[in-house]
Amino acid sequence: MLVGLPLGILLVLTRKDGQAENKVAYTILNWVINILRSLPFIILLFLILPFTKLVVGTTIGVKGVILPLVVFTAPYIARLMESALLEVDRGVIEAYQAMGISTSKIILNVVLREARSGIVLGLTIATIGLIGATAMAGLVGAGGLGTIAYQYGFQRFEPTIMYATIIILIIIVQALQSLGNFLARRLKKD
Repeated sequence: MLVGLPLGILLVLTRKDGQAENKVAYTILNWVINILRSLPFIILLFLILPFTKLVVGTTIGVKGVILPLVVFTAPYIARLMESALLEVDRGVIEAYQAMGISTSKIILNVVLREARSGIVLGLTIATIGLIGATAMAGLVGAGGLGTIAYQYGFQRFEPTIMYATIIILIIIVQALQSLGNFLARRLKKD
C-alpha cells in the first residue's frame, strides 16, 4: 500500500486533464504498471531473482519473497487506487481549486476522503490477490498454507491436506471480502 497508493495518486495527477498533467511521466508509469501487471507472480518471482538477491541477500524463504510480492502487488494497488480516485466528482475538486487550495491538500484532505470507500474495496481485492501470490510463494520455501498444500498435500499425494488448505483459503477470502464490503459501506455513509 505504501508503494501502490502513491503510484495511484501519481497516475491520477499526471494523466490528461490531471492537476499535474505530464504526458511523458504518465505514459512511462502507465507502461511499467501494465507490464508488471501482465506477469503471473511465479514468473515475476523468477524473473527478478537477481534483483532480489542484490537487494535482500537471498532468494528463498520469507525474506526472499517479500520484494517480489511488493513488486507484484504494488501495480495492482496503483491501478485500483487510480480507479477509486477517478470516481471522485470532478466538480468537488474544481471547487476546492477555485478556493485556491493547493493540489497536495486537495489530494490528502478531499480526494482521499471522498474515495475512501473505493480505496477499501480496492485494498480488499488486492489483499485477496496477495493471498493467492503468497500461496505460490510456498514453492520457494516461504512457508504458510502454500507450503503445506504443496509439500504435504501435492508431493506426498495427500489430497485431504490439499482440500483442507483450499477450504481454509476460501474461508479467509470470504471473511476478508465480507469485512472489506462492511467497511466500504460504513465509510460511504459517513
